[in-house]
Amino acid sequence: MTNAHWFLLLGGLLLARGLLTTPLKRLPFTSSIVYLMVGIVAGPTVLNVFYFDPLQQSAVMEVLTEVAVLISLFSAGVKMPVPVTLPRWRVPILLAWASMTISVVLVAAFAYFVLQLPLGAGILLGAILAPTDPVLATDVQIRHPGDNDKLRFTLTCEAGMNDGTAFPFVMLGMGLLGLHELGDFGMRWVLVDVLWATIAAVAIGLLCGTALARIGWRLRSTKPKHDVLDDLVGLGLIAVVYGISLAVNAWGFLAVFFAAVALRQTELKLAAISRKKDMPQASPIEAQPKDDSQKEEPPVVSEEALVFKEHLERLSELTLVLLLGGMMFLHFWNWQTVALGLFLFFIGRPLSVMLCLFGTDASWRVRSMTGWFGVRGIGSVYYLMYAIQHGLPKPLAEQLIQMTLVVITMSVFMHGTTVKPLLHRFWRPLRGLS
Repeated sequence: MTNAHWFLLLGGLLLARGLLTTPLKRLPFTSSIVYLMVGIVAGPTVLNVFYFDPLQQSAVMEVLTEVAVLISLFSAGVKMPVPVTLPRWRVPILLAWASMTISVVLVAAFAYFVLQLPLGAGILLGAILAPTDPVLATDVQIRHPGDNDKLRFTLTCEAGMNDGTAFPFVMLGMGLLGLHELGDFGMRWVLVDVLWATIAAVAIGLLCGTALARIGWRLRSTKPKHDVLDDLVGLGLIAVVYGISLAVNAWGFLAVFFAAVALRQTELKLAAISRKKDMPQASPIEAQPKDDSQKEEPPVVSEEALVFKEHLERLSELTLVLLLGGMMFLHFWNWQTVALGLFLFFIGRPLSVMLCLFGTDASWRVRSMTGWFGVRGIGSVYYLMYAIQHGLPKPLAEQLIQMTLVVITMSVFMHGTTVKPLLHRFWRPLRGLS
């Protein structure tokens, strides 16, 4: 395809998505299915108008998916309800760590015993497919700050964390394939890739997010008024946090998510303190302001930047899902790839969720819905491209490409056609965070 054809294809899709927003909302499936179908029809599967080679373009695809995941993680983080409490976060933490670890083990065992892949390749495949996706799962995630739906919170928080917690298993799989140093008895992997990279990522995210919130609040509270470009500040926070994390070998995805959480939480705490200080020390009746407009609070970076980030999310979703369709060949669909997808969605994901939530106060309805809505997508493509860029042998890379693309395609169709009917049916019983 020429540049003109690419502009026409992407421009036409963007125009259709923008002009047909209301009709698309009424459809019983998600917009990702539309983008994927366009890519499949225009790609080598049907018309062969274009082909995006994931091996040849792995470096480009790694960067595109990396940016998309970072933006989605930031958006997810700033939507987290206030305050952060252990009882509220217990279930997502279990899902992001315990459930994902179980999923990796189950997929690795299936790949090793059924698909006859090497153990290292099986663990790498499990790490690629275990994390739920923050980009394609927007329909089952928190829609806006203040959304208190328990299911949406659980899925959003899980997706925000497990895109970082999957990285140690990616490195373990690559290490067993001879592509990464694990150390004697795996001690380097445990100390550096698991403990240091995770703890450092959380610390970097919390420190940077809190610092930016306080700086932004102080600047906006000065007289005369000091303007802050929220969109650029939000993007700058993502880039700085991610850059620091890469420099110190910490997991950048995890750091960006926690930076967004800290930014939002700190800003709202500062706003609450400001309201309390400005409240007159008088009787309860006199203490109530007569007009809300009399108290003008500085807007917060997290909320003001969120709209721009969501627009970038939609653009990245459209572009990347279209490219996914353009990577597919008909022969990718075979008993191995399809069996892997069915195993993951009907056994691996539900079983891992049920096991890790055993003994918690999560209702069976929440557990079953969470077990089903384990959407796979752009994050999985990023991990795959990362492994290819770090020396994954071509024959093995081709196998993992086929399996990953088919599983993502199955996820887009299976979850995309069930999300609206299921959430509509179970919407009321799932409302309210404990």
